Amino acid sequence: MAIDEEITFKKLEVFLAFMRLGSLARVSEELGQSTVSVHRALHTLEDGLRCPLFKREGRNLIALPSAYAFAKHAQRAVGECEDGVRKVRELAGFDAGRMRIGSLYSLTLRCIPQLLVALKLRKPELQVDLTLGSNEELLRKLADGKLDAIVIGVQGPIDDKELVSVPLFDDEVQLAAPLGSPYAGLTQVDLQAMRDEKFITLGEGFVTSASFQQAFRQAGFVPETVMQVGDIFSLINLVSGGIGYSLLPGRVAEFSARIQLIPLDARYVSHQRITLLLPRNRERAPNLLALAAECRMYGQRGRL
Repeated sequence: MAIDEEITFKKLEVFLAFMRLGSLARVSEELGQSTVSVHRALHTLEDGLRCPLFKREGRNLIALPSAYAFAKHAQRAVGECEDGVRKVRELAGFDAGRMRIGSLYSLTLRCIPQLLVALKLRKPELQVDLTLGSNEELLRKLADGKLDAIVIGVQGPIDDKELVSVPLFDDEVQLAAPLGSPYAGLTQVDLQAMRDEKFITLGEGFVTSASFQQAFRQAGFVPETVMQVGDIFSLINLVSGGIGYSLLPGRVAEFSARIQLIPLDARYVSHQRITLLLPRNRERAPNLLALAAECRMYGQRGRL
């Protein structure tokens, strides 16, 4: 059954107000409408329903049983619509008091804390939920709408036209070695000289894992990988314990004083571009505009 065009949410709001207040004058006062407008809304709603809701006794309208029955459904309809409007506006970043940001573990020492502090100064009322994970996980959650924005490392330009990217800084990938390793005194490391060494790497889905694979493709051999781990902190601890070497971005140097980062020979150098990514269809949302502005300012200042 098609819904008649005379049945609108505005008229349902007037109807529910009348059922609650029982007086045209009181509804008029509460909604800021004339009594004539209130009466017309109720009358045309009856026309749309093709069913009487009220009977007239003198100058008063008396609700019929049909009005009480319809009121239950009207209340649910209006409530669902209000809830939908609120959720859609929150999803779009309008009137939302909370934002969901995703990031890499390796950015939690300086970059992300500085961004969050600056964002809090700009929007004190905003609450932020921070999710940490791999590139693959964060990109999937962004695509699924479970995150509003992500700050990750990327290799090369972003080809996805559905995303807006704001670069923050570039980070060079280097050899991670325990203190006192045979490579400690070198200013550059030739990966060709490490064919017999053992390595540890992050699992698939991390940008640093992709950087690791790219470097050894350039070196022309597959290194002996003795272990894959799921987070960068475990990897750093294993390297510092002498389990194996790895390739890590320069930003992790301060996570541990027990490892040394040594630049690679120019033939194997690669960089990760730390970048904010957000959905293009939401780039004008106030909260995302504020985050993008702080990321641009961070990029202009340079990494501290």
